[in-house]
Amino acid sequence: MRKRGRERLHLLLDATAELLAEKLDEDISLAQIAERAGVPLASVYHFFPNRNAAFVALAQRYHEDIAARARGPVHPPPPSWQEYIANNQKVGAAYLNRNPAALRLFMGAGVSVEVRNTDLSGNAELARQRTAYLRATFDMPNMPDLEKWVAVSIALVDGIWALSYSLHRSITPEYLAESIRCATVYLRCYLPEIVERRRP
Repeated sequence: MRKRGRERLHLLLDATAELLAEKLDEDISLAQIAERAGVPLASVYHFFPNRNAAFVALAQRYHEDIAARARGPVHPPPPSWQEYIANNQKVGAAYLNRNPAALRLFMGAGVSVEVRNTDLSGNAELARQRTAYLRATFDMPNMPDLEKWVAVSIALVDGIWALSYSLHRSITPEYLAESIRCATVYLRCYLPEIVERRRP
């Protein structure tokens, strides 16, 4: 996609995010996206055949942003795998709370199958990244199923956050603490309590 096309796409996604932060997805139309972005409706159809395609593209952009953040350096370095898991939850919850459209897309009850599949794919990539970090940072024993366990812990956290969103329209500190507790207790079924950091 040429530069002008990429700029137009991001403009439309920004408009979609603004609308999702204000109203339910079923109340949003392509015409409203065009109006909010200040572009002709025909231009929107060039990128999205329907509103769900816009939601899927927005979900993909959020996960790309989340993945890019996950690839960055971790400061300060966590002293334990439990602290690493807790920090990830805190950062993830803060990101979603700052982006109400992402909260609605990923935690709302009315999301489409395509958006849900995009979220699951993004979570799978997140599990791969976190597993790679754990293996590189801590002297983990030989655990071929570690990525699966991390993926399950992410799914458990998603369920708790979805409950918090259904009750409070945000991930509250109380439910964040519960998600940290849940993920840590689950991973303790497989990981040793104390795992030394690898030497540089």
